[in-house]
Amino acid sequence: MKSVIAKDQMVYIEERPKMDILPSYLMIKTLYSAISPGTELSLISASNAREISLGYSAVGIVEECGNEITDFQEGDIVACYGAPYVGHSEYLCVPTTLCAKVPIGMDPKEASLAGIGAIAIHALRKAKLAFGETVVIVGLGLLGQMIAKVAHAAAYDVLAYDVQAERGAMLKEESEITSFSKLEDMKEEINVRTFNRGADAVLLCAGGKRSTLTGQSLEWIRNQGKVVIVGDIEPDFPRELMFGKEAQILISRAGGPGRYDPVYEKQAVDYPYGYVRWTEGRNVAEYLRLVNEKRIKINSFITEEVNIDQAPAAYKDLTDKKSKTLTKLIRFR
Repeated sequence: MKSVIAKDQMVYIEERPKMDILPSYLMIKTLYSAISPGTELSLISASNAREISLGYSAVGIVEECGNEITDFQEGDIVACYGAPYVGHSEYLCVPTTLCAKVPIGMDPKEASLAGIGAIAIHALRKAKLAFGETVVIVGLGLLGQMIAKVAHAAAYDVLAYDVQAERGAMLKEESEITSFSKLEDMKEEINVRTFNRGADAVLLCAGGKRSTLTGQSLEWIRNQGKVVIVGDIEPDFPRELMFGKEAQILISRAGGPGRYDPVYEKQAVDYPYGYVRWTEGRNVAEYLRLVNEKRIKINSFITEEVNIDQAPAAYKDLTDKKSKTLTKLIRFR
């Protein structure tokens, strides 16, 4: 089977043997997978002499079920999330805890972004916002835009910022969210919206190890407000501002509880629903519900697709910023 890998900072298509089905796993024939530029371009840069499998969000048709599985059956269309089980590969062997059925009639292309959707949903859950509170989204790449749309659907008062004005315009087209490309304009609007009290939370979705936006985010929040680090930013917050506002600094890890837990993922042992309401798998399902019920629109994310054999060129376009879209879908049929 064909798989997309990175090595020596280049992207290749590699032939790999098809995996054997495991108990509590699904064998999925992939229809589409979504490129997550922020994560994957970083992996490519760090690949050097070792091979790294790329991708973590996909959709496909269940071809075979492991022993004792009753919630899925052959022929189901499912979204799945989470490396190393999910990647840009023709076949995927995925624990059931990382899968969710795609609603009948939903476009599989939309479902292929379920992993990105789960990460966005979990980031908002980390902020623990209440209905009507004000949240600022900083960085309007693929993940930042997804977070902004979910926040808007949840009836939070959403403001967004990106230095690239065209990204804000893309967001406004589908969601009417107010966005800014100048820091002073953002600050002024926050003051107007909150009567000079400050935003309830800022979600930092921008990249860059060191960023002035970390300190800026503390200026934007209210007393006892929150800053949630979602993007690849090194925490570097001025103590005086943190102390003065008794601010909470939080980090959002991937798609939710269960991520990186070998019992939940590798052994496919789910957490009890009554104790852990929103696992990474349940966040995947929630993303599917939001899109299927038209609570969020993601049309701008699914405008470009390539065949798996064209994947290396697609990554080069994203690296060289020749593509105006925020992601590309890889097609396997």
